[in-house]
Amino acid sequence: MEPGEGTRTLSPTQRTAWLRLIRTDNVGPVTFRQLLNRFGSAEAAIDMLPELSRKAGRPIQVISQGRAEDEIAGLARYGARLVAQGEPDYPSLLNHISGAPPLISLAGGERLDWSRTVGIVGARNASTAGIKMTRVLASELGARGYTIVSGLARGIDTAAHRASLPTGTIAVLAGGFDRIYPEENIPLAHDILDNGGALLTEMPLGWEPRARDFPRRNRLVSGLSLGIVVVEAAKRSGSLITARLALEQNRDVFAVPGSPLEPRAEGGNALIQQGARLITGAQDVIDVLSVADPARSALFDPDWLPEAVPDEPPMSEDMEARVLQALSATPVEVDELIAATGIGPSAMQMLLLELDLARKIEWSSGQLVALRYD
Repeated sequence: MEPGEGTRTLSPTQRTAWLRLIRTDNVGPVTFRQLLNRFGSAEAAIDMLPELSRKAGRPIQVISQGRAEDEIAGLARYGARLVAQGEPDYPSLLNHISGAPPLISLAGGERLDWSRTVGIVGARNASTAGIKMTRVLASELGARGYTIVSGLARGIDTAAHRASLPTGTIAVLAGGFDRIYPEENIPLAHDILDNGGALLTEMPLGWEPRARDFPRRNRLVSGLSLGIVVVEAAKRSGSLITARLALEQNRDVFAVPGSPLEPRAEGGNALIQQGARLITGAQDVIDVLSVADPARSALFDPDWLPEAVPDEPPMSEDMEARVLQALSATPVEVDELIAATGIGPSAMQMLLLELDLARKIEWSSGQLVALRYD
C-alpha cells in the first residue's frame, strides 16, 4: 500500500504504525515512502529498523506504541485528527508536491473547498496600506469562492485570515496544535475553526516551532494553494521562500507592486522583475487561476521510488564506498548515481535508506541526493 495511491482509510493499527514511523529519528517524507515501498507496510518497516540501525552505525529512535496512541488521543482533545495521504480528507493539492507529508494533523475544514485555494503571504511588520490591500484581496477572493491559505503569522497572514473568516480560511502551523505561534494569534485560531475554517500541521503535539520549521510550513502553504500572492516582503524574507517553493511546485506566483522607496516592497518588486504576475486586484488572480490545473506536471519529478527487483544480486561490502565516492555536495538524480556506480535500483534503494538513516546523505526535492555536511 503506497501513500497517495487511490482512496482508502487506514485502520487504527495502521494509523498508529504510520505515526510511529514518520516520528522516527531522521525519517522524513521521502524516507518514509521508500521504507513503505521496500517493506510493504509501516509495521514491517518498523520491525526492520533495528537491523537498519545496526547497518547505519547509529541508534534509530522509534517512538513507542503508547506515545503514538497518546498523540492521537491528545489531538482528539484539540478537536483534531490524523489524516494519511490517500485518505478522503487528505488535501488533494498536496499530492502534487514533492515531499508531501504522509500524515497531517487537521482540525476543521469539512466544508471548505480545498481545490480552489489561494495563498496570501507577506511581511510580519506590514504597513497600513499592505494590511488594507490584503483585506481587500482576501475578502474578494473569498466572495468568489476561493479558500484563503496562510501561515497564521503576524501582519499580512493575520489580515488574510481575518478577512476570509466568513468565506473560509486554512492556517498552516509551524509547531504542534498546542504550540500555536505567535501566542497572540491563539484567539484567531479559535475564530478560524468557529467559522468553518481549518488548522493544519505536520508537526507533533508539544513541538515548539524553531527557525528551520517555518520554511517547512511555507512549503505546505504553497503546496495547498493553486497560486501564492505576495503582498509585502523584504528582500530576504520568509515570504520570498514561500514564493520560491511555489515556483518549484509549479504554482502561480503573484505580487502586489510597491514604491521603490519602501523596503517592504523590495521583495515583491523583485519577484515581478523575475517574472511573477503583477496584480492590482483580486480579478487579476482569478483570471489566471480559473484555468489552473493542479494536476499539471511539476517542475521536478515525483519522489524516487524504484520498482523492486527480487532477483537482483545481493549487496557487496564495497557498494557503500562506491556510492559515497560518487556523491558530492551537488545534488544528483538517483538514476545518474545508478549509472555511475553500476549498482541496481533495488540495492541502491537499500543503500540510500541506510545512508539516509545514518545522516550521511540528504534528499533534495524528493529525487535528488547529495552528501550531507552538518
